[in-house]
Amino acid sequence: MMIAGGAVLFGLLVVLVAVLLNQRKREWKHNASLQTLLDLADRLEADLKTCRSGLQQAHAVMSVNPDAPQASEKDARQAIDAGLRALLQQRLWIRDCSAWASQQELDATAQSMRDTRGRLKPLLSALNQAQHDLDNAMRDHIHRGPGA
Repeated sequence: MMIAGGAVLFGLLVVLVAVLLNQRKREWKHNASLQTLLDLADRLEADLKTCRSGLQQAHAVMSVNPDAPQASEKDARQAIDAGLRALLQQRLWIRDCSAWASQQELDATAQSMRDTRGRLKPLLSALNQAQHDLDNAMRDHIHRGPGA
């Protein structure tokens, strides 16, 4: 009888340890997902700000009157500002809801940020190439001198 009681107690102890380990594993994954979300939000914000800065520089160089934004610059600025507002909403969701969010919700939010960064990547590359081309053209113009 004593051996059977000990076996039952040992079995309960094994189940309890397994449950606690599983709970720790879920907490670790949840915390890792939160850190990933925060890192992605920081990178996305940096991408958007880089894009905004590059567009402002390009429009300033190409504009006859840099103080008066062109329609295309306004559209680009509005799109970037909308992206930054959407990012702020995601940061607020992370702050307010992520502690209780399911792993699926955290993963979906992270994937959404990755997708957005993926859509921005070719735009940033094109902007960098345009800036490079513009710099080269300006350098060529300066080397040729006025009236050349």
